[in-house]
Amino acid sequence: MLLLAVDTATPAVTVALHDGTDVVAETSRVDARRHGELLLPAVHQVLADAGLKLDAVTDLVVGVGPGPYTGLRVGLVTAATFGSVLGVPVHGLCTLDGLAYASGIEEPFVVATDARRKEVYWARYDDFRTRAGEPSVDRPADIAEQVAGAPAVGAGALLYPEVFADARGPEHQSAAALAALAAERLAAGAGFLPPTPLYLRRPDAQVPKNYKVVTPR
Repeated sequence: MLLLAVDTATPAVTVALHDGTDVVAETSRVDARRHGELLLPAVHQVLADAGLKLDAVTDLVVGVGPGPYTGLRVGLVTAATFGSVLGVPVHGLCTLDGLAYASGIEEPFVVATDARRKEVYWARYDDFRTRAGEPSVDRPADIAEQVAGAPAVGAGALLYPEVFADARGPEHQSAAALAALAAERLAAGAGFLPPTPLYLRRPDAQVPKNYKVVTPR
């Protein structure tokens, strides 16, 4: 097995290769404005670092979010395109699950990423492999009682220390962690999410009201 993992649901553009036992190559760069520009070079880099060609990939895993619309779709479209060209399966995983797995925390905790608009995408976990509920998007102050006292990881937690008092790393998503989690799930015959975006709110860009349609003569 050679698993290619990509995630662009957060400011981190992150790619990794996993051979079913270990991560063999990985790269991450934090840049919220250049997902489309950075992703393909990152894929080429990890393949070159591993001394492999793209046609050696047997499975793809992609972070499905939650995340902002524009960045998230870059990774999803790229994974879908690779899957179609190579004829290999594309597996979806919640981006927050990758951060949880990377934390290695074995007690109840919270993952929170920056959702902009002074909100966070967040979910509870029983341990680093087990999510306790569905992801949500909320203002930190509105969930303060629900997360009080719990360890919290992710950039969203670090942004709001007044709510997430026990905030810790990792701050950003890691495709290496996402790949390792996916490899475990494949080995166990566990299911995956469809490789479609997990949007928890409407996109920032919307058609203006009173939009005037001009009909050509």
